[in-house]
Amino acid sequence: MSVIDKARAWIAQDPDPDTKREIEMLIARDDRAGLEARFAGSLEFGTAGLRGVLGAGPTRMNRVTVMRTTSGLCAWLKRQVPNVATRGICIGRDARMQSDVFARDAIEVVLGAGIPVWTFANVVPTPVLAFSVLELSAGGGVMITASHNPPEYNGYKVYWENGAQIIPPNDEGIAREIELAPPANELPRMSMAEGRERGFLREVDHLVDAYVDLVASAVRQSDERCEVRVAYTALHGVAEGALRDVLSRAGFCEVQSVAEQAIPDSRFPTVAFPNPEEPGAMDRVLALGSEIDADLVIANDPDGDRLAVSVLHDGVFESLAGNDIGILLADDLLTRHAELDKPLVVSTVVSSPMLGLVAASHGARWEQTLTGHKWIQNRALELEREGYQYVFGYEEALGYAPLASIRDKDGISSALLIADLASRLKSRGETLIDALESLWQEHGVFQGMQLSRRFEDVDAQAQMTEVVADLRRKPPTEIGGHTVMSMIDLGRRVRWTSDGETPYERLAKSEVLIFELAGNHRAMVRPSGTEPKLKYYLYAYASSRRGLAPAREQVAALLERMAEDLSPGSSDR
Repeated sequence: MSVIDKARAWIAQDPDPDTKREIEMLIARDDRAGLEARFAGSLEFGTAGLRGVLGAGPTRMNRVTVMRTTSGLCAWLKRQVPNVATRGICIGRDARMQSDVFARDAIEVVLGAGIPVWTFANVVPTPVLAFSVLELSAGGGVMITASHNPPEYNGYKVYWENGAQIIPPNDEGIAREIELAPPANELPRMSMAEGRERGFLREVDHLVDAYVDLVASAVRQSDERCEVRVAYTALHGVAEGALRDVLSRAGFCEVQSVAEQAIPDSRFPTVAFPNPEEPGAMDRVLALGSEIDADLVIANDPDGDRLAVSVLHDGVFESLAGNDIGILLADDLLTRHAELDKPLVVSTVVSSPMLGLVAASHGARWEQTLTGHKWIQNRALELEREGYQYVFGYEEALGYAPLASIRDKDGISSALLIADLASRLKSRGETLIDALESLWQEHGVFQGMQLSRRFEDVDAQAQMTEVVADLRRKPPTEIGGHTVMSMIDLGRRVRWTSDGETPYERLAKSEVLIFELAGNHRAMVRPSGTEPKLKYYLYAYASSRRGLAPAREQVAALLERMAEDLSPGSSDR
């Protein structure tokens, strides 16, 4: 089919007058470039579902894409989860543009496929949806969200019956079923009104309170928490109510929010990029923290599954890196669960190796996975079947999962636990920074650096592929002045050393190269899944025997040398 034929076929099935009009205008102007951009392929359904820019055509997020994806999901669930027609699917949404429309379309297609739906009358944080899949013993779940992406994005996140996000082969099976799905206008649908009347659609807003109760019960009630003053922002997202309720029930009575960022707003008017990792995103909550003399500044991303933290230490707010938060939570949780026989903590290969030392000091198993909580949680579930007891999982991109009853990253429960730790430290005249430095004193200083190299032009993907291929063909012998002891190539699933290659099957196939250096240092390279960028993750280590200050200086200097050797001229550090 020509691009014009594809465009006309799309118009015929599209129920949305706005996206129909978008395509009709491109055809009328004979805008071939605009049409090719929308019809040259489709959004790839991967292990996180779908995410993309709103607009018309198969390369955009729109009603047709959501409806056909839902049809494919239902077809695959019927094959793999035979009792899904009685267990149902749980569907939630955030407050982004079109989230309400996409959720309604997904609900009506699921009902039309003969599967009951559990849903919410209002917006919910992503962790609430993940919790609800397990709480309801649902056959699967869908969350309409684009997490921390810019305002013009939306997404479709899929959960399996085990409460975790999908991994192969389920993502591949769903993708095949999507390809076989009929046009959107031919899909059977049942209206929400009919679904309610027939008892196939049930609203489960009471589960928000159940989630809050569960999370708040993770810590004991304490009057000491009123001594900790917290400044908070939801970044125009949907976590405000649940976060404040959790903190309140746990005894935190001094919590103040950034008022102009407390109400969900799909435009994100006060931030350039609604991701607490991005420069400037936390400016307003840090200003509020200074104004109210806060001990702790915390931020969630718009769907509430990530957590950023800054700490008042020696009169200045210091931001904790994602790995710092992860290490502090892991150590505290392992200490609190010292009675476990086979404790387990899990992190990704691009997160700090320091977790391994912390885990060993507690007699816990440390497991590493590919990037993403889908891998963390599915691997944890495998190991739990072998008798291990899950304590904590994290990835450096501000994602932490401290509760086994919520099989995904959760910025709300993580906020409670970090605030609880901060309150206990304050009662001793200490801060989270003091606790982190104590861990460095015990285990040595690990510090990380992330950088990225952006590629431009139409052959950006080819350029990225060639850089990785060149590293494969000619692995560096030194990085930052330290010998490369091995290179793990997950794309080929081999480990290279100076003695040759051997199979490496501990992790699934992925386009990631891991360089293990003498001296306990590490570097990783992987292409971004969403942008034409190569991402570099560098970790350096120094003993703290001669003091923390010289160790940190040593680590910082080494990271700079590693960055220059591995990717000279990279940006976005």
